[in-house]
Amino acid sequence: MRIAQVANFVAPSSGGIRTTLRHLATGYAAAGHEVVRVLPGRRDGVRTADGVTTFWVRSPLVPGTSYRMIVEPARVGELLTGVGPTHLEVHDRTSLRGLGRWARRAGVGSLVVSHERLDRLLWAKTPARLRGFLPTRTIADVTNRSLAAGFDTVVTTTRWAAGEFERLGVTNLRQVPLGVDLDRFGPERADRSLRRAFARDSDVLLIVISRLDEEKRVDIALDALAELRRRRVPARLVIAGDGRGRARLERRAAGLPVAFLGFLADRDRLSALLASADVALAPGPVETFGLAALEAMASGTPVVVHHASALAELVDPNCGRVAAGCGHGFADAVEEVLALDPAERRLAARARAQAYPWSATVRGFLALHGLAGQPYPISRPAAAGDLPRAA
Repeated sequence: MRIAQVANFVAPSSGGIRTTLRHLATGYAAAGHEVVRVLPGRRDGVRTADGVTTFWVRSPLVPGTSYRMIVEPARVGELLTGVGPTHLEVHDRTSLRGLGRWARRAGVGSLVVSHERLDRLLWAKTPARLRGFLPTRTIADVTNRSLAAGFDTVVTTTRWAAGEFERLGVTNLRQVPLGVDLDRFGPERADRSLRRAFARDSDVLLIVISRLDEEKRVDIALDALAELRRRRVPARLVIAGDGRGRARLERRAAGLPVAFLGFLADRDRLSALLASADVALAPGPVETFGLAALEAMASGTPVVVHHASALAELVDPNCGRVAAGCGHGFADAVEEVLALDPAERRLAARARAQAYPWSATVRGFLALHGLAGQPYPISRPAAAGDLPRAA
């Protein structure tokens, strides 16, 4: 079979979607299927490597970001017609949402993956003075109803993300959790010399892995650090990631022991850093799954997550805490985690991540394509090398 993956917003420094595409494509190829990807790029191009053919479609940058978005979806349809896939997988809800209609005309099975919860994202991006006035939920409902009608299957990765479709009574909704690379991320990757570059042995090393945009609320992590220092907890914070909000966050961090590392392309250094930290913070309230938090847990590092996000489904009291969305709330949660036995909390974090291997995600998606086993029902409990650079 030939599976076509189509996506927007995949850049050299992007995270979740890029990681998901890579692991799914690798798994599909290992299962004996042909894989074709269509992605936005600086210019048109094509490359075949490791059994995966990637087409780039010339696309403009989204202003203020490193992301590109395909603005000529008809060209994608023409590419797909030439390729002749048997299955279509769309990882986008913007300019590529109309490809479901192409799939139906071509007699190709289709699914679309909802990588964000639109109602919460629209709310987060609405200026505070306009919240309650703009009909963000109505806009999301209209958009989501149309999206679901256009594809054979809508896939979400958590029950939290499924909520905006469930309230519409969408019947073609399925859930497949994402996974974590349990070989790359592990407690054995801890590096004492790397840790000492940021903290003394007696310090508490906190880490945030996030894009530095407003909806990620990294400011909560800074406020938590300030509160912990006020309580005489010798905490230090490392922030790995970049984005439009970096300068604002650096100003807010003035006087605090914070290291801004920018985007870490070296995944080995990232895994070592995660394993060397004491607690990882995930302050974003609109996270739909939270791969970075899962990678932290796979590294044996407990996590503190925002109570309003999907990450509350991933953690339990043995490997982290669900915190109120403010600096005080995160500081309280960090102290609770630090009160746990260090060895036991690391073992518990690793064990929790082991419930999410990428192999299970691949099997789940193949099942949804009708290529292996039975599709996951929406009621399934959640607990159960990078892409080549753009042309």
